[in-house]
Amino acid sequence: MADEVIQEGEAAGNAGGFAAAPEGGEQREGGRGRGRGRGGNDRGGDRGRGRGDRNDRRGRGNDEEGGEELIEKLVHINRVSKTVKGGKRFGFAALVVVGDGKGRVGFGHGKAREVPEAITKATASAKKKMVRVPLKDGRTLHHDGKGHFGAGKVSVRSAPAGTGIIAGGPMRAVFESLGVHDVVTKSVGTSNPYNMIRATFDALTDQTSPKSVAQRRGKKVADLLGRGGASAVEAEAEAAAIAE
Repeated sequence: MADEVIQEGEAAGNAGGFAAAPEGGEQREGGRGRGRGRGGNDRGGDRGRGRGDRNDRRGRGNDEEGGEELIEKLVHINRVSKTVKGGKRFGFAALVVVGDGKGRVGFGHGKAREVPEAITKATASAKKKMVRVPLKDGRTLHHDGKGHFGAGKVSVRSAPAGTGIIAGGPMRAVFESLGVHDVVTKSVGTSNPYNMIRATFDALTDQTSPKSVAQRRGKKVADLLGRGGASAVEAEAEAAAIAE
């Protein structure tokens, strides 16, 4: 009789003290085993959802850009250091020019502790500040111009086909990203890349096309082009060939 009571107690203890573990898991005591199993599955599910959310964000970013291919050029990287207790802390500043090669260009700068992160910040800033510049025949500027920023002074001139990009350093990166194939430039006053690029953009933002001038004056493009001594036929042909 006593043996039967002991066996019944052991059976009850086993039934209440242990529970079947999930598939592929270990058998653990009572509710604790079940709680851990559910918690682990929940955390795994959260991690899976997190990865899915990140992939969705990448997809939305690509859709917002619309698959447009941009030309990105790194112009300058500056390393700075700060002396603190225990050593030095280094930081990097990047200057990037971005363009589509079809008349749109922008520049931006970013700062970070690592070079790749600084370049990423500068690129994102440049994409937000892109401006459109009218081009003649899609290869050169419509007219000469001058730009000024700080100690930097630049002059830009349109050039015939085959001239190429006669520019140095930061200015060359701007015109290559813009899509200009023939231009003559000169920079005077400073070699600071930040001031040179800002002065170049000051000159580019002043560029206008015959089409925009004709619209502003309420005239036809042929009327403006014919005032230089060209015949009416030549003016009409040149007006038809002008492209923004």
